[in-house]
Amino acid sequence: MPQLNRIVLDVLKPHQPSILEFASTIADQHPNCQVKITVSEVDEKTETTIITIEGDNIPYQAIAETISNLGGSIHSIDEVAVNNVAKSET
Repeated sequence: MPQLNRIVLDVLKPHQPSILEFASTIADQHPNCQVKITVSEVDEKTETTIITIEGDNIPYQAIAETISNLGGSIHSIDEVAVNNVAKSET
């Protein structure tokens, strides 16, 4: 069964919460994921960020919901890595 192992998102977010709080909340709610955020642009009210998430079987829909709940908006999915994990026969 294919599993999402890496995803890179272009996300527009308000200045608050900070990127530290933003990343910590995503990681806290999805413990098997490593979260990296890079700010690529800042304007008066928002920050354009690149969010890279890595882990085993990343729950994209749940992460998208977390980002939305934090006030963020996903503009695009810029990169994905999927691994096809075969079921072991017992």
